[in-house]
Amino acid sequence: MAYKNQQEFIDALERAGELLRITAYVDPKLEMAEITDRVSKSGNGGKALLFENTGYDPASRQAGFPVLMNAYGSEKRMCMALGVNRLDDIAGEIESLFKLLTKPKESILDKLNLLPKLSQFASWMPKVKSGRGACQEVVMQNPDLGKLPVITCWPKDGGPFITLPVIHTKDLQTGIRNVGMYRMQVFGPTLTGMHWHKHKVSAKHYNGYKQAGKRMPVAVALGGDPVYAYSATAPLPENVDEYMLAGFLRKKKVELVKCLTQPELEVPADADFIIEGYVDPSDELIWEGPFGDHTGYYSLPDWYPRFHVTCITHKKNPVYPATIVGIPPQEDAWLGKATERIFLAPIKMTMVPEIIDMEMPVEGVFHNLVIAKIKKEFAGQGQKVMYAMWGAGQMMFNKILVIADELANIQDYKGLAQQVYKNLDVSRDVFFATGPMDVLDHSCSKMGFGGKMCIDGTRKFEEETDKQYQLQPAAQKLQQKNFLDHFPEIAGVNIDLPELDIPCLIIAVKKNKTGHVRELHRQICSTVPGIENIKMILYVEYSVDPGNLPVALWRFFNNLDPKRDNILFEQAAAAEPGKIFACLGLDGTRKTKEWDGFDRDWPNIIVADDATIAAVDKKWETLGIGPFLSSPSLQYKSQMYGNEAVVEDL
Repeated sequence: MAYKNQQEFIDALERAGELLRITAYVDPKLEMAEITDRVSKSGNGGKALLFENTGYDPASRQAGFPVLMNAYGSEKRMCMALGVNRLDDIAGEIESLFKLLTKPKESILDKLNLLPKLSQFASWMPKVKSGRGACQEVVMQNPDLGKLPVITCWPKDGGPFITLPVIHTKDLQTGIRNVGMYRMQVFGPTLTGMHWHKHKVSAKHYNGYKQAGKRMPVAVALGGDPVYAYSATAPLPENVDEYMLAGFLRKKKVELVKCLTQPELEVPADADFIIEGYVDPSDELIWEGPFGDHTGYYSLPDWYPRFHVTCITHKKNPVYPATIVGIPPQEDAWLGKATERIFLAPIKMTMVPEIIDMEMPVEGVFHNLVIAKIKKEFAGQGQKVMYAMWGAGQMMFNKILVIADELANIQDYKGLAQQVYKNLDVSRDVFFATGPMDVLDHSCSKMGFGGKMCIDGTRKFEEETDKQYQLQPAAQKLQQKNFLDHFPEIAGVNIDLPELDIPCLIIAVKKNKTGHVRELHRQICSTVPGIENIKMILYVEYSVDPGNLPVALWRFFNNLDPKRDNILFEQAAAAEPGKIFACLGLDGTRKTKEWDGFDRDWPNIIVADDATIAAVDKKWETLGIGPFLSSPSLQYKSQMYGNEAVVEDL
């Protein structure tokens, strides 16, 4: 369904019992983020939050513009935003439409039957209307970003950031529009940074203007139909208008109006706020960041273009939308889940026909871990899928790809792990490569370029097997004391997984020398009784509890460069003469210059500061949003290295 505007979506959330109104004053600097973090992690995504007293003038604590947060933060609210009962409904509709369009048309009747669908599709195309839109009802006489309740999310952020901006640019040569979402750090009343990663379409547009020596018009929309923000994050092919997707999702065309000071650009008429301006490629870049990012770590400062504001307009009684990202789960997990479900059909129909399903676990923070389920029909099909997916749009950023066959339920992680490990020969079925990586991936030795790993957990055909590999586990069970008593650097070990028929260990280790994890892995595989049960060992930082699987895996995936950090141990199997015992070690610890020769700065994980936690604790009863919730940050304090955005060696 199409929402007339953001207010209609807010009303729908309230009718569904999915909205909490907060009338007490809450500071946009840190406090809103801390409250939202508590609510979003309280179970099933908590509720959407409408902060009605934002006091953009802290001295007088005027009410200011309301702020909407956590609006997409659950499966139910994500479905509401997209107007469906189930996210899979959209994938099914896309698949049906694709089949209809590609079906051979053998007769004139077949072609005539297609016309209604084509007419319906045309009715979803964006349209530019004349005159002004509701988004331009109020024109700020002297544009000042300080009058908007722009939030500061985390204590070491470089400043306040606009976190749900729908950013409009056009290709200088073709005039084709791109709508994306990139954070914007506010530096002054009319100045922000524009965080365009080098892989993004807007960065390509910027380079075109730079080569031509021209200013680049940019427009930012905030609010409106919630489908706009989702469409801006969707991994569409280049030159496909995001408002085509928005029209398809809402089953109604997006109405656009021309900007007042940047008339080359059009923006949604129903948006709550419009920020118009330009980027001048001749400007010096600005030092932007740090920012507490969706990986759960700070993304560190770097140089980015300056965005100069020329006009701010808004509708009457607008609501400012915002989000926070950080240690998962957060609201962005559901934006990612929507993409996972919606884009399964296009991947299947155009690139990987054997794919049945796809899953992106929240611990993998989008790109770090993707699980694909395929219908396997021939030897090497897992590798074929691997290459196809790593070459598919934003899937090029994927770090770890796990491929399962049709016998697995990839939403049942326990059953999936059992099935994958049963089929896995770690000496032959794990593949490594290098390629482009998300610039937020701090584990790569070089920014934006690093290692990838594919685990082929499908059942194997004869051509794919190695009869030397030990397939039967040893009878002896592992004992924790055999790790803790003999290896003082081991702070903890999780030996519970083998009891579930998952031959994998998670070991927390404190490194104190060069090549420490590599040497430790060899010693463990050579000496620990019962180790021949194990196919894989995941090493994490000593401050991480290996028994807390969600946290341990989140830290592990972030800190691993698979190509650089893998250690394969092989030796004759004691339990089966003539067979080979192989165990793959993966070093997911923090990398340092001293012990690992790692030259980049390493970021800290994101936690709220003590003062903010205390301030929110104190005012909780005045918020009227239910029983007290303690800060999620408290459980992560012991995992920090100092208190800055960059890790401090202690």
